Amino acid sequence: MIFTRTRKYPLPVSKEDFMNRLAGKHIKIHNLDFEVYDQETLLKIAPHAEDLNEIRTLPITDVDVVKEGDGNHIVMTSKIRVIDYGGPLLVMLFCAFLFCASVILFLLGGEPHITYIMFGSSVLVFMLFWVRMQFGYFDYVRKLENFVKTQA
Repeated sequence: MIFTRTRKYPLPVSKEDFMNRLAGKHIKIHNLDFEVYDQETLLKIAPHAEDLNEIRTLPITDVDVVKEGDGNHIVMTSKIRVIDYGGPLLVMLFCAFLFCASVILFLLGGEPHITYIMFGSSVLVFMLFWVRMQFGYFDYVRKLENFVKTQA
């Protein structure tokens, strides 16, 4: 999907040792608790967001260890929670619609002021949205990646 991030890092320790280090741990990011769950073949890092009053876009991260060549690698896949996916998708669709409408109006020779305002609005809304995502969702993803890398 659009907000899914996958990263791969070399693992200097054994798979069992790494899984035992992370299983059951908690990490606090921006006063929000994330817990590492042990599933059969992988680890899942999920937020405890039951008591949140404000709206946040949060990731769920899968941590897997795969054998490649001579050693093991950590494969981390962060994806947005299903409940949080609607808002960012609507903003992106709105920006795409506004952008396409402004291009079509420009090509058809529509009113220049309206065309430029629509184009500028789509770019401005998308830039504000992307900055907000960098300080929110993608910041959580970066900090979870750093946490897993320091545990390896």
